[in-house]
Amino acid sequence: MSDSSPDSLIIIGGGLAGSEAAWQAASRGIAVRLYEMRPNKLTEAHHTGLMGELVCSNSLRSNDPQSAPGLLKRELSMGGSLIMEAAEAATVPAGSALAVDRMVFAEFISQRLEAHPNITVIREEMTELPGQLAVLATGPLTSEAMSKSLSDIVGSDYLYFYDAIAPIVDAASIDDAKVYRMSRYGKGGDDYVNCPMTKEEYERFYAALTTADSLTPRNFEENRVFEGCMPIEMMAVRGVDTPRFGPMKPVGLRDPRTGRDSYAVVQLRAENRELTAYNLVGFQTRLKWPEQKKVFSLIPGLEKAEFLRYGSLHRNTFINAPLSLNRDLSLKARKDLFVAGQITGVEGYIESTAMGLIAGINAASRIRGQQPVPVPSVSAHGALIGHLVETENKHFQPSNINFGLFPVPAAAAQIRDKKARRAIIVEQALKDWEQYLEHVL
Repeated sequence: MSDSSPDSLIIIGGGLAGSEAAWQAASRGIAVRLYEMRPNKLTEAHHTGLMGELVCSNSLRSNDPQSAPGLLKRELSMGGSLIMEAAEAATVPAGSALAVDRMVFAEFISQRLEAHPNITVIREEMTELPGQLAVLATGPLTSEAMSKSLSDIVGSDYLYFYDAIAPIVDAASIDDAKVYRMSRYGKGGDDYVNCPMTKEEYERFYAALTTADSLTPRNFEENRVFEGCMPIEMMAVRGVDTPRFGPMKPVGLRDPRTGRDSYAVVQLRAENRELTAYNLVGFQTRLKWPEQKKVFSLIPGLEKAEFLRYGSLHRNTFINAPLSLNRDLSLKARKDLFVAGQITGVEGYIESTAMGLIAGINAASRIRGQQPVPVPSVSAHGALIGHLVETENKHFQPSNINFGLFPVPAAAAQIRDKKARRAIIVEQALKDWEQYLEHVL
């Protein structure tokens, strides 16, 4: 990296975290060299060379401002997040959730980064960590060579889990006579396609699901699957009613054609703005492709569905953050190396983006010779960082943002009503986050 100035920042990886880190640092006047190996070398899950390409889902979760994901997105927007700007520009109907057209979303991010005067995008793979200030944001699909370079620094406490992707079907192949459009509890109008099931239909589907052939990951004896993206067939093994109380729950989806509740409901969410493709919500899977066609065609309305993409399983890599990370997201073993995104041990698109935002801000401060400003612990960003650095390291697992990660403000400690307590947490989080931004923007 002899061609890089000590006053410049190297960012490795053009996913959500790397893109956000680059944007934050460049917006503070820092010269950024953003390395992205795609499209010259693709991962097992990516298909393009676009920055910010989404893999598992096109949903950025709840937009409810009183929810933990909604709060995190609000904080990101307040911080001038490129990813949130892209999400607003690429929104597709998804009820109370924020979902995006993947291609529009990634193209927006790529164009903004490539047009920024302080950012140079370099299309080549970095196989080892540079000897200068850098942000590692290679994501959960970090290459073998880079994983080896990182493990040489953090030691043997290097973890991973397996993540699954849901299938996508052609909208024109859905049987409209057997489905209805509605968001749960009517929130968002008719954004979702709902496939209702009778008890008999569900039992037939369940039997096929639990006897279908699955792909087995290599080193299966070490297999770890993240709970939030558990394959539907693994969920089903836990009990016949488990899917009905999970992604197939019928609550809030009364069939308007009959006026009755269904025994189970499979929801489909728009994948693009043209509404030509829909993904099966919560149906991440590792079933073999012929088995997916056979089993999912038992869902009413999908008997003749054309699958544009089958579900799949891939390995996600992350570090043991409590052992390896400082609170500013630099490595304990090398303080000039920041880590961002899912590789830190957060799980989810907006969570990865949030770690990219903090890493970009702190790396820019380091270049300027300034001490990083502590992220307020009661903010959503601070709650995630608290999970990374304060969790007992022997039981560390990736986590989405949730209110269980937040410290409870004194004003909320004695309030038993959950909704009222969370409202106080949100109010305090936004107040502290605004003060934080006054120091770093």
